[in-house]
Amino acid sequence: MRGRTAWAAAGGAAALVLTTATGAHAEGRGDVRVVKAVVNGGGNVIVGTAKTIRYPVDITIKDNSGVKGLTDVSTLNKSSAYTFATWNDDSSCTKKSATTSVCRATLTIDPAWIADSDDIDTNKVAGVWQVDATVKAKDGDYWISDHIAEYKVKRAAQLTTVIGPEKVAKGSKATVTGKLSRANWEDRKYHGFTGQQVKLQFRKKGAAHYGTVKTVTTNSTGNLTTKVTITSAGSWRWYFPGTTTTSLKASAGDTLNLK
Repeated sequence: MRGRTAWAAAGGAAALVLTTATGAHAEGRGDVRVVKAVVNGGGNVIVGTAKTIRYPVDITIKDNSGVKGLTDVSTLNKSSAYTFATWNDDSSCTKKSATTSVCRATLTIDPAWIADSDDIDTNKVAGVWQVDATVKAKDGDYWISDHIAEYKVKRAAQLTTVIGPEKVAKGSKATVTGKLSRANWEDRKYHGFTGQQVKLQFRKKGAAHYGTVKTVTTNSTGNLTTKVTITSAGSWRWYFPGTTTTSLKASAGDTLNLK
């Protein structure tokens, strides 16, 4: 597998996450248990083409003797068992009571390494991921826990909006264009996202919120175009609600004024 060589070269505190799923189970000894696990504060992990992403996993552990810590934290795609995330060996625990602590590990995804992490199209690894870890107690109890949390790793989306002309008479038509694209982890570029429903939204001048006017489907290159009748000045934008594998995205608004 090409990923082993690439990750080994990275060195440092990061450890290569295993890419073989062991199934949902827990084994060990004693009464130490995972009570709760939260990844990235409960939010999705959005990965683009350049920025290294670091995100926390907070694991609540309980044992009658007190909590020692956690080891062997790993994360992988739930269905395919592929991964390109690394775990920093350092972790810290905050004591909540004599028996319970919350331990935090940090996971890292570097887009520069993604394409070398496996032998498939790594874009297919976007979707639902799981976290595994070994938890340990002060009295020597331990549990090797698989599938203790689920979360989504998504490809970052980009979205633009342009409306023209910038000034029109009330009741006249204007054209709104834009483009929806998403990160390709293989070549580290953004490509048009085709066949996606995107909402055109309008916020009247002085208003606090946008409202949806219509829904338009991206074409074969990810482009959007539609005509609207202008009744008042305000800001127009496109809004993409996202998918299981691609992040939601709202474009910056483009303002149109009346003549």
